[in-house]
Amino acid sequence: MAAIVALLVDAAATDPVAAWLVPDPAERQDIFHRVLPIEVDHAVEFGTVDVTLDMTAVAVWHHHPAPEAALLADHHLGAFTGMAVPRFQRLHTLVRRYRSDAPHHWLAWLYVAPGARGHGFGRALLAHHHQRVDQIGYPVDTLVTATTARDHLVGQGYRAGVPLHLLTGPQLWPLHRAGRPVPPTMAG
Repeated sequence: MAAIVALLVDAAATDPVAAWLVPDPAERQDIFHRVLPIEVDHAVEFGTVDVTLDMTAVAVWHHHPAPEAALLADHHLGAFTGMAVPRFQRLHTLVRRYRSDAPHHWLAWLYVAPGARGHGFGRALLAHHHQRVDQIGYPVDTLVTATTARDHLVGQGYRAGVPLHLLTGPQLWPLHRAGRPVPPTMAG
């Protein structure tokens, strides 16, 4: 799990929303080293974490409704994020308003290390999970922080929504992939 967290901390280093949450790069790395193990643990236990064998790409999925309490409740945020807690709370409030109460899977993270990009690893991780989620007919939702991520997911069958704006912060793009139930096969 440490390698997965390290990969995601690398993602947070250049992510515009992570930079808005914690502007100081050293503090950002410290905070995300504390927050991300909780998110990954939760996804391992109650969702899905897909990673390439060489540990250069990862996708973290949450299943909704989750069988347990919210991933990071407000009282946890203060313990793990210190002075950045007001911005984390604003982000969580925005995400909660966007998320559907209907059953779905939530793509929390999709990250490919810079040296491994362009080889189809992100596309392969998405396709692998899409096969699983299509078996149950659930949709997938996510919010992304960059136009490149938005455009990549649109190319993988997601529909982009109207951008959401964090007060004094960057915008996020909600994306939705409709449920695509696999029809049952006829026994011969």
